[in-house]
Amino acid sequence: MDLRVFTEPQQGATYETLLRVAKAAEELNYGAFFRSDHYLHMGAVDGLPGPTDAWITLAGLARETTRIRLGTLMTAGTFRLPGVLAIQVAQVDQMSGGRVELGLGSGWYAEEHAAYGIPFPKEKFGRLEEQLAVVTGLWNTPVGERFNYDGTYYQLSDSPALPKPVQARVPVLIGGHGARRTPALAAQYADEFNIPFASLADTERQFARVRAAAEDRGRRADDLVYSNALVACVGKTDAEVKRRAEAIGRDVDELKANGLAGSPAEVVERISAFRAVGSQRMYLQMLDLDDLDHLALIASDVMPQLS
Repeated sequence: MDLRVFTEPQQGATYETLLRVAKAAEELNYGAFFRSDHYLHMGAVDGLPGPTDAWITLAGLARETTRIRLGTLMTAGTFRLPGVLAIQVAQVDQMSGGRVELGLGSGWYAEEHAAYGIPFPKEKFGRLEEQLAVVTGLWNTPVGERFNYDGTYYQLSDSPALPKPVQARVPVLIGGHGARRTPALAAQYADEFNIPFASLADTERQFARVRAAAEDRGRRADDLVYSNALVACVGKTDAEVKRRAEAIGRDVDELKANGLAGSPAEVVERISAFRAVGSQRMYLQMLDLDDLDHLALIASDVMPQLS
């Protein structure tokens, strides 16, 4: 089970805070540092000092880390044109020496679009399908050849399809709860399928849909990595768990029901249950980014039991 750190900087974090977390995650041997792609906070927080851009953040981290993989859960398709996104991701992959992964979603948070003047189209899923075709098509076009695309939403003409990532194939993550179109899209484009904040039953059901969709396309279902994203709240004592839950404005019982909460032994048991239904990778949503001891505890008391 690969444990990865997943952050939500729109809730209030500077680049320096994210850098500290990423460096700690690297030193503690987590598999990756991922972040959300949002420009507006959610819930009862002020979001100060304000949002940071996902790919600018990852570009900085690419130069200030050496081993840990870097990526997004999920880049919002509404924020960037696909040709520009292909350039951005390829450049950050070069800057990192080939450590980037692209999670790409359709975008959903209408309020942040309104707050920053970003168009929020009605037909988002169809755009996502074309974005994936364009981004992967640009990367896969051999050097010296040209890429053309004539879609409903995007048209590219005589593109040199440059620059190229360092990796022969940048891992593409697709995720969600959709029963039909999401599994089909994952089967066509994804290297990893991620289901966020899901129960064991929903996880097992959605993984089965994706596996079936992959086989329908002539892919081996095991060619994809299957992963979850869940909030983490771990403590050596009940008091420590309660303190960490209160710091993020959550209830311990709710976290135990819907996330990864409790003692290290409880969390190992919970993650093992997800592994039993097919999960191979866990993105730990860390909401208190100043609590580096939390990362250290999981690395010392949870990670070894899952290796």
